[in-house]
Amino acid sequence: MHYVIIDIETTGGNPKNSKITEIAMYKHDGENIIDEYITLLNPEINIPPFIVQLTGISDEMVQNSPKFFEIAKDIVEFTEGCIFVAHNVAFDYGVIRHEFKSLGYDYRRPHLCTVRTSRHLIPGHESYSLGKLSRKLGIEITSRHRAGGDALATAHLFSILFNNAKGDLKNFIHQELNPRQLHPNLSLDDLEQIPNKVGVYKFYNEVNQLIYIGKSIHLRKRVDQHLKNVKTKKGIQLQKEIARVEFEITGSELIALLQESFLIKQHQPIYNRMLRRQTFPYGLYTYTDSMGYDRLFIDRIAKHNEIPITSFSTKKEGNVFLERMVEQYDLCMKLCDLYQSSSSCFRYTVKNCLGACVQEEQSTSYNRRLQCMIDDITLRSGRYFIVDKGRDRQEKSLIKIEHGCLTGMGYAPYNFKKMPIEEWDNFIDRYNDNRDARTILKLFLSKNERYELINIMDL
Repeated sequence: MHYVIIDIETTGGNPKNSKITEIAMYKHDGENIIDEYITLLNPEINIPPFIVQLTGISDEMVQNSPKFFEIAKDIVEFTEGCIFVAHNVAFDYGVIRHEFKSLGYDYRRPHLCTVRTSRHLIPGHESYSLGKLSRKLGIEITSRHRAGGDALATAHLFSILFNNAKGDLKNFIHQELNPRQLHPNLSLDDLEQIPNKVGVYKFYNEVNQLIYIGKSIHLRKRVDQHLKNVKTKKGIQLQKEIARVEFEITGSELIALLQESFLIKQHQPIYNRMLRRQTFPYGLYTYTDSMGYDRLFIDRIAKHNEIPITSFSTKKEGNVFLERMVEQYDLCMKLCDLYQSSSSCFRYTVKNCLGACVQEEQSTSYNRRLQCMIDDITLRSGRYFIVDKGRDRQEKSLIKIEHGCLTGMGYAPYNFKKMPIEEWDNFIDRYNDNRDARTILKLFLSKNERYELINIMDL
């Protein structure tokens, strides 16, 4: 496998409206540079003064240089069958793709970002900018902010990364979509408009039937995963049927979770059957043992008539949650069904358990602490708003809870707190509460801290 390390200089910082003034490409076989291609380009527009000052490339320097369309074939041939590599690859790859798009050509290559790869393979650096990282690693940059010098430094950095990974960089290579594997009606241009933000997405087939609903904190990445899924029969079949994609940015992960749940219940798409059956099949339950200690355990909800304290998608997820609660509330592993023993639990042997497992701590004291945990993860019985991120910096999301039930959610201006609370309901769309919604709220509130609770009675 060959890699092409690329750097470009441009007229600006936006991939969609920047033009290339210089390009440098070094072909790399994993051990050495085996070929190179460097040229100035005439961007066919004036180069801004601050760019001239940064790069030293002026209008006079590029006046007689080739235009992009004149070297486009060279780029295609030089990178054919190679991995496109760059430091902050999204910019370089995006600009080059946009240049090709203006010529009516869909340029696509699998690509690798040396910034992301460096964070994983050589962690611990304060900065991963090319200049600062190169200095830390002893890589000399002969011409900073020129394509040749920056690309050569990136090539040396790539050699270090390749060696650290023992040649196995597949987890860092972003494979492009293969149009031949997709539905002919699916617009690749529309897919490129999907941002990597929090939200909900919908897949439609060729007769405009809604066939799948999902949510993600990285919409574009998640949609791409669906369109590249060849690991399961369901994934392959879904991939072939997707003819159109719609998405909605929510800003708040909690609103994305709630909207996904409501939409699936409303539309019941064919590929969400598993979600329709049981989103959270495992529940957290409590009972009091013969010694008077309240105990916790996780079990299938279908085996119990009572409503669980909270619910989980898998038993493993529930155990991870319980382990965190044990640490946070000084609970006993044995009494939380996380440690099987006829005597004390493991935490007691390392002096982290107060001894409920061997009756050294009184049951009333232990039960009081466990009840605090239950109270904290259970929806409060009052009336309050959960305030979370909005879809942009100008707003906040609002989720309204009344007597332990979800009653509505929406978006308010960033400064909504200055308004009378009676006006806050104007930003709320009403929703009908259900068990899944309450479970989602409980899990979110127990796992996250980046939100604000505003008690209506306190205002």
